[in-house]
Formats: sequence, C-alpha cells, structure tokens
Amino acid sequence: MKLSSVAKAIASLSFFACTSLFAAPLVVDVTGVQSVGEIGDPGNTVMNINVGANASITAISYSVNLTAFNPSWLSEIGLAFTDSDGFEGVVFNPGVGDDFAGTATYADSADLAALGLSFNVGADGILRLEFYEDFDDSQVNPDGRWNFGTITFNVEGGTVLPPVDPGTPGGEVPEPASALLIGAGLAALGYRRRRAAKQVH
Repeated sequence: MKLSSVAKAIASLSFFACTSLFAAPLVVDVTGVQSVGEIGDPGNTVMNINVGANASITAISYSVNLTAFNPSWLSEIGLAFTDSDGFEGVVFNPGVGDDFAGTATYADSADLAALGLSFNVGADGILRLEFYEDFDDSQVNPDGRWNFGTITFNVEGGTVLPPVDPGTPGGEVPEPASALLIGAGLAALGYRRRRAAKQVH
C-alpha cells in the first residue's frame, strides 16, 4: 500500500549529546537486509531486539545505502520500528521522494521526543524492526535491499544489548503477518506513528 506523507521535519545531529544519563545508543547493522512486501508480509526481514522493559525510543540516526530493483522505487523501501505487537512505533522511508529504481545513500537523524514520536517498547522489552516495501512489485523478489550501513536508536531507561548483525544467528527472525501501522508521516524522513485507529498529523 502507498502511505501518505506530510511536510519535511529534520532534527540536528546533536540530539544524542542532549539525552539523559540513562540513555544509550543501539546500533543496528543493516548490511544485506532485503525488503520484500508490505508491512506484515511473511517474507520481510524482522529483527526482535531486547532493549529492556518499558524502555523508550527517543531518537534515530542513520546512514544507509539502498538499492530498489526496477520497477520498485527507492521511496518505497522502509523500516517499521515498534513494540513487539506493532501497536506503538514509527515507520520511515529513507529515500522518500525518490520515485525511481536504482541505488542511493541516505543519512539523517531525528529527535523523536521533540517531534512527539517517541514511544515505549512495553514490559517485554522488545524493539521490533521490520524492513518492508510501501508497495509490493510482484515482478521482482526482493523489491529492495539495504546494501550497507547502520541505524542508531537512542534508548532511554532500558538495557541495550550489543549491536545486531542480521548475518549472525538470532539476528534475523522471520515472523508472520501482523497488523498494519496506521497514520500519516513526516515526509522527508517518512515517519509515521500508530496509536490505535487515530491518525497523527
């Protein structure tokens, strides 16, 4: 499905220096991760990371290189990072606006707390990452690939485990389809947040 977007919002890279004493970065290596279909597609790459019970995700920074295979677009490659049941969280598309196939590098950051998009992972402590496509182009499989790079999450109030490498055992956990995220996004970073059935603008 194609998700709608709204105006651009970019945060300074300095947000990590401004966090509390209990904040810690979680660095996720996305090298080689593939995106196959829309959120919930059983072929998508999913990672479950224990960041500590009720930890808050307050900021994100990323530097990634992506390839979209024709007829898929770079703008369709996305990541949903949520609590374990997909109820609270954010989705973003690094290549938003690049409505063409090919390879490109993207780097940026956002202070989720300042944008009103920070969220708690819940009592189980699981941060769930699902790499997906906004639109499933059935002519290719996968639709896109995260060639290399890292995504850094700022975690407050939890215990951060070592960086996750999707190429190591336990780093990648396929899951069955789950409920779709709902909401409009912050376009340049493609952020969207789901809170029950209410849209956040």
